[in-house]
Amino acid sequence: MPRSGFIFTPYKAPEQSNFDRLFDIFSELITHTSGDVEEALDWFKILDDEYKLTSPEYSMDDFIEDLKKKGYLREEIKPDGKGALQITAKTERAIRKNAMEQIFGKIKKSGAGNHKSKKSGQGDESTGEFRNYQFGDSIERISITESLKNAQINHGQDEFKLTEHDLIIEDTHHKSQMSTVLMIDISHSMILYGEDRITPAKKVAMALAELITTRYPKDTLDVIVFGNDAWPIKIKDLPYLQVGPYHTNTVAGLELAMDILRRKRNTNKQIFMITDGKPSCLRMPDGQYYKNSNGLDQFIVEKCYTMAAQARKLHIPITTFMIAQDPYLQSFIEEFTKSNKGKAFFTGLKGLGEMIFHDYESNRKKRIN
Repeated sequence: MPRSGFIFTPYKAPEQSNFDRLFDIFSELITHTSGDVEEALDWFKILDDEYKLTSPEYSMDDFIEDLKKKGYLREEIKPDGKGALQITAKTERAIRKNAMEQIFGKIKKSGAGNHKSKKSGQGDESTGEFRNYQFGDSIERISITESLKNAQINHGQDEFKLTEHDLIIEDTHHKSQMSTVLMIDISHSMILYGEDRITPAKKVAMALAELITTRYPKDTLDVIVFGNDAWPIKIKDLPYLQVGPYHTNTVAGLELAMDILRRKRNTNKQIFMITDGKPSCLRMPDGQYYKNSNGLDQFIVEKCYTMAAQARKLHIPITTFMIAQDPYLQSFIEEFTKSNKGKAFFTGLKGLGEMIFHDYESNRKKRIN
């Protein structure tokens, strides 16, 4: 007896051109090699030999030629007179877009990006609820259908009239703007023990940058890195970010982050910090560095707690993403978080991006303009 119901057909992957398929792999490799084209292509050739990524019809040389023609690669002349391939701004944008789709999913671009607050009233985004008209409400927000229904209830159909007291407003959320500083630890421990922690960190930064610029263009995102010192980097420089032979000066990073946020006009401000190690360095007033990598140095730790408390006074919550599992480091982060009344997530590299996305979305809903 034939069965009725669902008919299952074999799954067919979306059609991709040879170039698009190979470009996805290339963009991943270029992120891992911090923008070094020659190294990325060397890795590509190794993968091609093992997995037969190209074919006689579309070879590696064809792909490289297309990268140049489409504006993803340019050739620069080195001081020694030899040519070298470099990625372009178009590639940097493509890498950020790929990172966002990979980490946050395919998020469609919406208009002016703003953050909802819990406070309702005159705003731009519907809550799906209604309330009585109040003086000053925009006439565009008057719900004609609900107002007419209200007038019929109040006055009846025989003597129908519409007064100010009958008017019903479709309630809206206020929209607010958010200023975020993302702090990325680039101390040497981010590549220790054979684990690449810096690549996932900069992928998250690129994804967050692409999310904000496309979905919430009124928000601001500043990215800073911290090792022995702290300094800002441009979003376009994220693919080239590398770890250095540094200790971890968390205090310098927090000082710079707060200095940046003080200059922002937005009411809503926050700091995201991605780190895997303990604070082990301070810059003293005389310019010398005080360093101690053995355990938790109380002098350095107390400075961190002080900075967390200062951020709290400025109403700047700090969310720490700790990609290490050491109990004594978790204890430090818990105390640090308590000083700021912020949040902490103890996580490995897996799921880091999703966690930051959900926290960003959550914070934008909780912050009040």
